[in-house]
Amino acid sequence: MKLLINQQVHDVDVPADTTLLNYLRGNGLTGTKEGCASGDCGACTVMVGTPDTDGIRYRTVNACIAPVGQFAGEHVVTVEGLAEADQLHPAQQAMVDCHGSQCGFCTPGFVMSLAALVENNSVGSDQREQVLQGISGNLCRCTGYRPIVDAGLRALQAPRTARLHDAAVFDMMGESSPAHDRGGVHLPISEDELQRTMQQYPDARLIGGGTDLMLEVTQLYRHLPELICLGRVAELNRIEETGETLVIGAGVPYTLLEDWFVDRSSPMFDLLQRLGSRQIRNSGTPGGNLANGSPIADMPPALIAWDARLELVSAAGASRVVSIDDFYLDYRKTLLAQDEYIARIHIPFGAMQDFHRFYKSSKRIEDDISSVMGAFRFKLDGGQISQARVAFGGMAATPVRLRELESLLEGAAPDDEQVLSQAIEQLDGLMTPLTDVRASAAYRAAMAGAMLTRALGEAAGTRLPTVMEVDPGA
Repeated sequence: MKLLINQQVHDVDVPADTTLLNYLRGNGLTGTKEGCASGDCGACTVMVGTPDTDGIRYRTVNACIAPVGQFAGEHVVTVEGLAEADQLHPAQQAMVDCHGSQCGFCTPGFVMSLAALVENNSVGSDQREQVLQGISGNLCRCTGYRPIVDAGLRALQAPRTARLHDAAVFDMMGESSPAHDRGGVHLPISEDELQRTMQQYPDARLIGGGTDLMLEVTQLYRHLPELICLGRVAELNRIEETGETLVIGAGVPYTLLEDWFVDRSSPMFDLLQRLGSRQIRNSGTPGGNLANGSPIADMPPALIAWDARLELVSAAGASRVVSIDDFYLDYRKTLLAQDEYIARIHIPFGAMQDFHRFYKSSKRIEDDISSVMGAFRFKLDGGQISQARVAFGGMAATPVRLRELESLLEGAAPDDEQVLSQAIEQLDGLMTPLTDVRASAAYRAAMAGAMLTRALGEAAGTRLPTVMEVDPGA
């Protein structure tokens, strides 16, 4: 299969699980660094471009956990491809001018994240926030972030590079389409084609963004000889409103979900902004988050609170719809059969219109895994809760919905202190959190109680102050 790297055509014929990072470094492009091999540090960040109405639209990805075959037919830009002759890219020049580098190991990744902001013409009322979001997946241990943020703000004032937006570069690949029989990478573009490919390769692994699956390669050193990529299946990459239901394709990247929810649900938008980093959200998908069966995934509790239903489709084309409440069976075990994939997520608009809050507790604000994830939805009628949904992640072997707690809350006012006290007592018996490197069982139990208290307080109109709002002199 063919892809473009720094405006040069590469005919790629490597094993399916070869990461983009290893391919780049093996072909002399060593400016892209390997730091963590898990998508956490951003040293491996590159830009990937696809044609759009404005020439080429770029996204940042973590090359260390992305199979190179995913990018067939796209334009990969590394730090070596930014400058033109002796003229540095605005992001590179700003890093020099603002003294944004010391040891330099993390610098290429930061430069690529800032370059993507420039190339995508990121302008707005709060450019500092844009820079912070843009580099949220890049870690620096020695320079400090102030000069890097300064460099980002300066770079955004410079014009973007016209050379990187010339879509004619794709003409270099000719009319050939990505091959489906080389290196074990398959790139179906429709559900019909996906199902035929699944039947032909029943042992192949399905891959969305790869932000979880590829850790089997980079951390556990497993070999994945056949991959079926879902990123180009048109039907899985749509967001549709059908009657009273929102239908989200399982392959829609989180970045697109952010754009959809920004004006429709601020709690969901805020949660998505804390789900991984910009690089992760450019690649990761809700279908992958659900299918991996992790008890600490961020999306399942929120979708449980919204009464979501999952559409599962087999390789033979048979479809069934299940409640997300029933989807999780045990640790890393779900209802998904060997020959099935998650096609779509159905969410009733009515649930989205009720009062809802999603809280995530983690050691870092950005790009970190939840210690506790709490999701709450209350239908309020006449000052009372007529319907309640309470779900948690990180508190058991699976994401859990607490039906007994919901029954206690229904019929009560959200500011009823006696009911809150009973609810907190119930929490201790309904969940058995574990102690691990992220948090102790006692901390998790206390945090779950604090989240419930906060949700009820906000529903009653008495928002509790956060730590940052408390007067340190009080």
